[in-house]
Amino acid sequence: MLRFMLLRQGHRLLQIGVALFLLTSFQGFVIPSLAAPRLGLSAHSLMALLGVLLIAMGLLWPKLRLGVATSRLAFWTLVYSSLAIVAAYLLGAIWGAGNSTMPLAAGTAHGSASQETIIKIVAYSSAPTGIVSFVLILWGLRIGGARSRDS
Repeated sequence: MLRFMLLRQGHRLLQIGVALFLLTSFQGFVIPSLAAPRLGLSAHSLMALLGVLLIAMGLLWPKLRLGVATSRLAFWTLVYSSLAIVAAYLLGAIWGAGNSTMPLAAGTAHGSASQETIIKIVAYSSAPTGIVSFVLILWGLRIGGARSRDS
């Protein structure tokens, strides 16, 4: 049961990673027409990076030594963290906002107070969830953690 769940979660991470590659391919065409093209380019690069990360994690996932609840927590926090930060960058690029949260990427793009608040909430929520996920993944890779292929 646990082995099957880890395999299924790993497969889902592979699918999400490839879907991010597909999304970033199409998003690349609209970068010049976004309200904040520089932020759109950052979102484009970020999606490609996260696609690679999720594919790598998908291949690694079945090797983790985690219980059912822990693997679910690690999986969902990783997925949420990845998609939330991409969403924050895309919202900023579309709205021409985000300067208060990601000034290097957004440059002078500053939206309304509500837009800036939404971007801030979404972007900042990705950090603790990502940290939780990576801590659990590192724990799952502890010495003696590799399962034999027979189990």
